[in-house]
Amino acid sequence: MENMEKGIIIYQSKYGATKKYVNWLIEETNFDCIETQNVKIKDIKKYNTIILCGGIYASGIAGLSFFRRNYDVLKNKKLAIFCVGASPFEEKAFNEVKTHNLKEDLKNIPTFYGRGAWDEENMTFKDRTLCKMLQKAIVKKDPNTYEPWMKALVSAVGEKCDWTNKEYIKTLLDYIS
Repeated sequence: MENMEKGIIIYQSKYGATKKYVNWLIEETNFDCIETQNVKIKDIKKYNTIILCGGIYASGIAGLSFFRRNYDVLKNKKLAIFCVGASPFEEKAFNEVKTHNLKEDLKNIPTFYGRGAWDEENMTFKDRTLCKMLQKAIVKKDPNTYEPWMKALVSAVGEKCDWTNKEYIKTLLDYIS
């Protein structure tokens, strides 16, 4: 990607799928990169383009608090959010995640989605327990009423799945170029 202004990717990856997308973005952009836990606003003021990459957990976007806390400093930059989730993309569900997370000033930040991975063995006890509780609640329902994320969750039980795909970053790359 020629003519691209220097940018930075700020990310939070719990199980590795988000980091995989970050690596693909770095390959395509040569942007710098830092984990949200290590970023300081003074260090990223020099960048024109700032991409936040984070997983979706319990409908929250990991790392988003950095944008929230620092929006006054970031508002004149080219901002983007890339979310990673285990569910297949479904516009209604994704719009609900955006509405839940991107309030007030953040609501106009372009947000993109990439499907992640599923590996119960590597989940924390808490995450595994929450997923099992949710799965038990879903299987009590009529399968004909399942939303796409419900089908994905039920079919992933006991499986190790990796749905990451470089194709998911294309629309983000188009936006920042």
